[in-house]
Amino acid sequence: MEAYNISKHSSFYTIGISYKKADAAIRGKFSLDEAGKNALLDQAKSAGIDGLLVISTCNRTELYGFAQHPFQLIQLLCKNSNGSVNEFQEIGYVYKNNDSISHLFKVGTGLDSQILGDFEIISQVKQSFINSKKKDITNPFLERLCNAVIQASKRIKNETEISSGATSVAFASVQYILSKIPNISDKNILLFGTGKIGRNTCENLVKHTKNDHIVLINRTKGKAEKIAGKFNLLVKEYSNLQEEIRKSDILIVATGAQKPTVSKELIHTSKDLLILDLSIPQNVDPNVQELDNVTLVHLDQLSKITDDTLKRREKFLPKAEAIMNEVETDFKHWLETRKFAPTIKALKKKLKTMKDAEIDFQRKKIDDFNDEQAEIISNRIIQKITTHFANHLKDSSDNTGESIEFINKVFQLETTK
Repeated sequence: MEAYNISKHSSFYTIGISYKKADAAIRGKFSLDEAGKNALLDQAKSAGIDGLLVISTCNRTELYGFAQHPFQLIQLLCKNSNGSVNEFQEIGYVYKNNDSISHLFKVGTGLDSQILGDFEIISQVKQSFINSKKKDITNPFLERLCNAVIQASKRIKNETEISSGATSVAFASVQYILSKIPNISDKNILLFGTGKIGRNTCENLVKHTKNDHIVLINRTKGKAEKIAGKFNLLVKEYSNLQEEIRKSDILIVATGAQKPTVSKELIHTSKDLLILDLSIPQNVDPNVQELDNVTLVHLDQLSKITDDTLKRREKFLPKAEAIMNEVETDFKHWLETRKFAPTIKALKKKLKTMKDAEIDFQRKKIDDFNDEQAEIISNRIIQKITTHFANHLKDSSDNTGESIEFINKVFQLETTK
């Protein structure tokens, strides 16, 4: 089945890279910040691409859109990120039409996540649609598709326990810290940056450790103060970073910068320091590991921490997949209907024109001609005829195109897409 095409020559493609084949360093190269996403959408619009979603998270960067060839989308991604076409060809993937639709359902429902049942991704799907809508680069197909994926995600969350128990990178971070650091409530913890996973980790640390001396530093102090108030953190100036690192037992880095913000040159401490880098791209230079007292743990290592919660979640996978498949099938049926809707509409219009002419002719010939009854009977016949055609087109999905062409030819229809 061909997906609903915006133009005769375009298909619906997904191009992307994810944690499955790309490590953190490569994912960092292909990641897009807000400015990159906006520039990409503007360029796509100028290039005549009608309908595009851009998703960039710590685990994946993906473009979903209509193009004449997937290379158009690959070029857009490489132009606006630090990734190259050669690298993409090594680790990237391309899906088309039905496969592309299925992939977005898997991603949006958390069934393709690094941690099964992680529902963070659905808010990214929503946000990517909002961004595209602001740029006027969406269409009815994308809107309906995103709504269907959101509906599937909600149902899986409500009808299964696949997201039960606390399993996320933030939770894994706290688990790791608790298992490695004794007397955590007495330790000095420093959060550098205001990235979402870092914030969630700190919130969990406050909850689980009763630690009341967690320090937050961010380049923008106003942003730091806003978050600090929420999580009961102390805020220090960016200029104090080196001094605060010296005092710390644990450093959590979540700056969202495109290049490393912490290197061994910043670290002047002889006591043991655990550094958690919760950023994509990596924000901690690997050279910190040259220091004997420093342990560096990256997001990817934390994502691999599996526990009983995760094993328990796998039991609910079949039910979650069944719900996803049901919503996806409904969406694809709607898609089929959209393909022949213009033909049925044009057929109805043609039959109505024939009916009006015939009633007009009979009115002149027959005395006491009953217009009302003639309208009722002929409209019902037209409805029955068009329903028969619609059912035929619905049931013959393998050769719908040929049937549409035949109906158009027989009735000399003028259809509008």
